[in-house]
Amino acid sequence: MSWFSRSSSEQSPAATRQDRQKCWESRDQYFECLDAAGFLTAGEEGTACSKSKLQYEKSCAKSWIDYFNKRRVLAEKQKDMLAQSQIQSQEVKRKL
Repeated sequence: MSWFSRSSSEQSPAATRQDRQKCWESRDQYFECLDAAGFLTAGEEGTACSKSKLQYEKSCAKSWIDYFNKRRVLAEKQKDMLAQSQIQSQEVKRKL
């Protein structure tokens, strides 16, 4: 051990283009597995997508994983709200 060892609070170097691409690909594979298994929220699938989840967690930074998982749920909620809005809009147009 040296006197000037790196502390655990130091950040790792920025991800390269290849690192980002690998992360995005593993995220897409994991989310496809979740879709196929019928799960929206990551982590609720049990062992159904364990292989793709492990690759996803290995390929992406924790902060990215947190962001992607939250964004997945939010995007689905937004889709539902947009669909409801369109239905309501059509109903109003029919009444006019």
